[in-house]
Amino acid sequence: MATIEHWIGGAHTGGVSTRSAPVFQPATGRQQHTVLLGEPADVDAAVRAATTAFAEWGQASLSQRTKVLFAFRELVNAHSREIAEIVSDEHGKVLSDAAGEVQRGLEVIEFACGIPQLLKGGYSDQASAGVDVFSFREPLGVVAGITPFNFPAMVPMWMHPIAIACGNTFVLKPSERDPSSAGFVARLWQRAGLPDGVFNVVHGDKAAVDAILDHPGIAAVSFVGSTPIARYIHQRATAAGKRVQALGGAKNHAVILPDADLDFAAEHLVASAFGSAGERCMAISAAVLVGDSDRLVDLVAARAAEVKVGPGRDPASEMGPVITAAAKERIENLITVGERQGATVAADGRGLKIPGYEDGFFVGPTVIDRVTPAMDVYTEEIFGPVLSVVRSADVDQAISMINSNPYGNGTAVFTNSGEAARRFQRGVHVGMIGVNVPIPVPMAYYSFGGWKDSLFGQSHIYGPDGVDFCTRAKVVTQRWPATSAFSEASLHFPTAR
Repeated sequence: MATIEHWIGGAHTGGVSTRSAPVFQPATGRQQHTVLLGEPADVDAAVRAATTAFAEWGQASLSQRTKVLFAFRELVNAHSREIAEIVSDEHGKVLSDAAGEVQRGLEVIEFACGIPQLLKGGYSDQASAGVDVFSFREPLGVVAGITPFNFPAMVPMWMHPIAIACGNTFVLKPSERDPSSAGFVARLWQRAGLPDGVFNVVHGDKAAVDAILDHPGIAAVSFVGSTPIARYIHQRATAAGKRVQALGGAKNHAVILPDADLDFAAEHLVASAFGSAGERCMAISAAVLVGDSDRLVDLVAARAAEVKVGPGRDPASEMGPVITAAAKERIENLITVGERQGATVAADGRGLKIPGYEDGFFVGPTVIDRVTPAMDVYTEEIFGPVLSVVRSADVDQAISMINSNPYGNGTAVFTNSGEAARRFQRGVHVGMIGVNVPIPVPMAYYSFGGWKDSLFGQSHIYGPDGVDFCTRAKVVTQRWPATSAFSEASLHFPTAR
């Protein structure tokens, strides 16, 4: 059984790690790899390698950086199928979904390829008599990324291409549940011509995370994951003087207005709730039905029963397993609790067994109707293939429900009314909004991020915010007097003239 090692200074290494963790194949329930769990000394070794590499990479020309970025883009594109297969085997999502994940990561790489344009500063000629002012941005140094299990390829690609393009070096701590894609990508960076030490990978658990948060050689930390951990990371890393962007959890609502095309809405609700087994921070987990029509629930429940659940490598599979046996147990328990609290299970995915994969971590698509905001299935971030249906008297009550929720990541509205859509998008306190689009993940040239307990810190991830996060600005005010004898010095506060 293969042991997954760290990648430090351009080579695989076991470092000083003596602890390890199993990596399972969710479809079979069997262990397929062992991953080393890094210690503080391993983090320190990665930071030292990154610090050494920064001395040259931070001074590399834009031409040098873009040459590497374009080569990396070509390699990721050429090996996208292999990356998707690694993701499918370790996360469990179906191959088509894993391929889509790689594609969305590739879009951020392509955005980073335009770094010369993105780093262009400003220039003001003759801002004052004989004085010019200009600005530019410089890299921070060593940037670290701590990433979740649900997008083991894409979310790291939201971070390291932009950080590296900006002239930083990078230390990645991927999820220990599906860590292999990080090492594969590290080798692609090396083949693209990236100098050793610019990109490093340290596997691990809380010991490695805390070492990253506390290490004085790390200038900034980017995190995507659950809200409790995001809050912890933001507080601890900020206390250590680091720049931090920490994206937390979500409870994403989709509001279905009476004028919506219910067949269209039902298809997209099923796709957004059950794709990747609901293990997406942008998955729709709460459908808010305005009015009291049961037709939408019937449509969604019927379509949920038709979803082909199976192993990720099976081309016929539309949805794979959840990540671990513990996740499966927690999801099924929450469904049971919702039923006990008075909700109606319209489509039940508990106890699902796939022939030939009886030990896999499968939960079938589940629809729970008549949910209220007081129930656990509504208040908890289930992170599984469960769609709760909540009833609302009107759009104002639906907006109030969304705004009362502590999360503010993404939301959607299904309607044929432009006025209603505009009223909704201006009224909800949420960072990303879809109009007849259930998973409104922005393109790479925008930025991704929520409000309220879905984001700690001010900076969203990738796009223009990602460039700002990975750099700091300098403004230069300069004058070149005609002769050394020229002087208009004054003790008064300087003003333009």
